Amino acid sequence: MTELKKSRWAASPKSVPAATPCADAAAGAAALKLVLRRVAIDTYRENVAYLHRDCAVYRAEGFQALSKVEVRANGRRILATLNVVDDEHIVGCAELGVSEDAFDLLGVADGHPASISQAEPASSIPALHRKIAGERLDQNDFRAIVRDIAEHRYSKIELTAFVVACNQGELDREEVYYLTDAMVASGRRLDWRERPVVDKHCIGGIPGNRTSMLVVPIVAAHGMLCPKTSSRAITSPAGTADTMEVLANVELPMEALADIVREHRGCVAWGGTAHLSPADDVLISVERPLSIDSPGQMVASILSKKIAAGSSHLILDIPVGPTAKVRSMPEAQRLRKLFEFVAGRINLTLDVVITDGRQPIGNGIGPALEARDVMQVLENDPAAPNDLRQKALRLAGRMLEFDPDVRGGEGFAIARDILDSGRALAKMQAIIDAQGAKPFRQEHPDCGSLSFDVLAETDGVITGIDNLQIARIARVAGAPKVQGAGVDLFHKLGERVAKGQALFRVYADFPSDLEFARQACARSSGYTLGSADDVPHRFVEF
Repeated sequence: MTELKKSRWAASPKSVPAATPCADAAAGAAALKLVLRRVAIDTYRENVAYLHRDCAVYRAEGFQALSKVEVRANGRRILATLNVVDDEHIVGCAELGVSEDAFDLLGVADGHPASISQAEPASSIPALHRKIAGERLDQNDFRAIVRDIAEHRYSKIELTAFVVACNQGELDREEVYYLTDAMVASGRRLDWRERPVVDKHCIGGIPGNRTSMLVVPIVAAHGMLCPKTSSRAITSPAGTADTMEVLANVELPMEALADIVREHRGCVAWGGTAHLSPADDVLISVERPLSIDSPGQMVASILSKKIAAGSSHLILDIPVGPTAKVRSMPEAQRLRKLFEFVAGRINLTLDVVITDGRQPIGNGIGPALEARDVMQVLENDPAAPNDLRQKALRLAGRMLEFDPDVRGGEGFAIARDILDSGRALAKMQAIIDAQGAKPFRQEHPDCGSLSFDVLAETDGVITGIDNLQIARIARVAGAPKVQGAGVDLFHKLGERVAKGQALFRVYADFPSDLEFARQACARSSGYTLGSADDVPHRFVEF
């Protein structure tokens, strides 16, 4: 981080009018000593500082609400957005409040002495203005912008302007490479000191698609290094980290995770503790509320984190379907070429696989239900969802073929043998134990205490399952924050159902969540019934 100007404490007592409530207590800015106060507000990846309007330092420094400030405490400093409050119950005149994220970064206790000063403006703002105007940026421009984003020098408004400008102008492939390179350079980069280091990623949008939790133990049991750092859900009913958290601790220091990976050849953990590609985490905080996921930003986000995590080989899953992120084969092929171009520039070996995205994968949608499906597959349970099993085996097989000792086309059979023999289950249990196992009842997972069934309104064949609507129902039911909430599917595409037959069951823990889910189902169940000829064509490569 570049050097910022020092905090300015000096201010004459005259800077605080005698009529202000804090004037007598403060006796002027020069005598005022600010202390930190943890303000229990989750600002989601944004550092926020709080000053009372009558604080002498606030008045002397000429701060304005939403301006960028520098907060210092115990030798540490962070950049934050300033909010001004009028209620001393939130922040007193001698206090400097900080949000949850900011407080954790400072690493001190409540009441610790602190200072605040104006922050230097971001040096990359001129480049941002050129991108807003539709200009093409070079590598140095992107490095400057991403560096300032990673250092929290951009306000939410400036971040939003950058995201929207990149989306509307659509980055060319060189710009996507520049953005990816800049994201990698903005954070730490792991080096496992061996090759290949393998990983698997899906671009998302398919509920229940927990193949990573099966691929990792299969590949690790084979002996390949597969450190899987996954995300939590933001708009989906569960991310891989949310589902794994049902079984084990996923928030571990990077040093502990590294030890687990070296001993067990794999892990399934939350990536937030690793501080990999930190600018991407900041950008996601504005991309998701805007529902912006442009191809260029998607490619940069995914590949930067894989390179930062030390991966040398990646399997990339692009599902295609009517309600998936990618809805046609030509669109999938364009996205594939962009991924392959950038991966080639950053020396990442990439295998892109186009898969069936017409419907959810597995039966459970939500952390506990998805964990049940994963364990059923690992245990070779006859009740295990076959679509989840088959997709995981094919992805694991492609990943195993990164091993120079495995010939092309042999990976699937090796993966199936590892799963059928119980070696994958044993490896997953070892990883769970190493990360810190949690109680989990396989036969009766802790589903929500409240539930209702959604019934078919007529006879017919299931011709459509809306991924977006099923995910929406699971989320309003409480997933992923309520681990047992979600949707349990009873039928898939092509199956015939009778009027009144249950299509799926919704679980919730709170009556209000259950009612919200009921209302969502009344608007649309997400299921379409018709004739067998109406089932959409499947686009797959294996």
